[in-house]
Order: sequence, then structure tokens, then C-alpha cells
Amino acid sequence: MEAVLAVFALLFVLFVALGTYATVKAIGAAKRGVDRTLTQARRTVEDHTLRAKSLAQPGPVGEIAQLRLKLRTSMRATQDALHAAVAGDASLKESLGLFERLSVHGHELDDELKRLESEPDRATLAARLPELRERTERITHSADSLRWAARDRARRFADDDLDALSAQIDVEAGALRHWTTSDEPPRPWPEAPPADPPTHRQTWPETGPSAGEQTGRPTEEPARRPSITPPAPRQTYPWQKKPRPESTS
Repeated sequence: MEAVLAVFALLFVLFVALGTYATVKAIGAAKRGVDRTLTQARRTVEDHTLRAKSLAQPGPVGEIAQLRLKLRTSMRATQDALHAAVAGDASLKESLGLFERLSVHGHELDDELKRLESEPDRATLAARLPELRERTERITHSADSLRWAARDRARRFADDDLDALSAQIDVEAGALRHWTTSDEPPRPWPEAPPADPPTHRQTWPETGPSAGEQTGRPTEEPARRPSITPPAPRQTYPWQKKPRPESTS
């Protein structure tokens, strides 16, 4: 009895542990989903704010907003392209590692540009703009190079696969039309046998007084009709219909 109770207690503890683990995993997944949603919403709001500043505020402040918007757009597009391509091409892991190193410099520049947005000294801000513009250009150029190289690689692989597939289809189409490659001429249909020549029609002697009775000459015995040979039966080909048997009635 004690052993049965111990087994039930152990099962109860296992069920509780599994339920707790499943609950924690579900809460963690929900929290990550909420965090991703909040992060995406915050990025969208920041992008719209930077776009509005670049248009509404001329001068160094508006240019700082343009630099941030350009940097964020390029880095995000490269990150999405590499993460999507590395799933089907493992050789892009090295490129992804290089982008992670580039992202460190990108985040440092974005943080610095964000702090300079609230800089009250416009003269100092204007003096820093050439150096900030040059750093932004270098980082975005590197990010764009990685992104376009990954896209060109994927397109080249797709073109090579399409060429190989087209060649296989041409071979298969030729195999399906194998009769067109044979040099043997088509076999003609057998010719029909020649028709039998028509027989001469025999004339019967006329009735009434013969020519000998009219002239007083003895009449000659009429010539006998020559025997008529029946024509040979025609040859029947396999595709012709067989003649119907004659009625015996």
C-alpha cells in the first residue's frame, strides 16, 4: 500500500513539474512576443519622428536626423537580408559575423547622433557634422555591400539551378519525342489489288425467222456461247469489314 501511495505521489510531483515548466515556457514565449512587438512599435515611432525632424527642422538638427534615419534603414535591411539568407546558405555565417561587428560601430554612431540631437551649441554641432557624415557613409556603404553581395549570390544560385533544370527538361523532352530522331522512313500502306478487266457481253440470237429461212439458204447452227470463268475472289485486308453471309432463306 505504501508503495502505491509513493508511486501516486511521484506521478503527482511529475505532473506538477511538467505543468510548471510548460507555464513558464508559455509565459516566456508570450513575453518575448510582447517585447518584439514593443520594440517594433518603438522603432516605427522613432523612424517617423526622425523623418519628421529631417523635414521640419533645417540646419544641423535636421541633418543629424537624416543621418540617423539613413543609418538605421541600411543596418536593419542588411540584418533582415542576412538572417533570411543564412538559413539556406550556411556559407553566409561569416558574412553575418562581419555584420555583427559592423553593428557595434553602427550602434555607437546612432547613440552619438541621438545625444547630439539635443545639443544646444549649434556651432559645435555644425563643426562635427563632416566627421559624422563620413562615419555614417562608411558604415552604410559596408552594410549595403554585404546586403547586395548576399542577394547577388542567391540570384546566381537560382540562375544556375534554373539552367540545370532547363537542360534536364530539354533532355526529357527529347526522350519523349524519340520517334522524331529515327532515320527509318515511315512504312507505306499496302496498295489495293488491281481491278479485274471487264468481260465482253454475249449477245443472244434474235427470235423469229432466221436469215436462212428468209433467203432460202440452209441455216447454220448457231455458235455455242463460250464458257465464262468466274473472277477470282478479292483479297481481304485486315482493316476491311468482313462480308455478311448470304441469307439461306
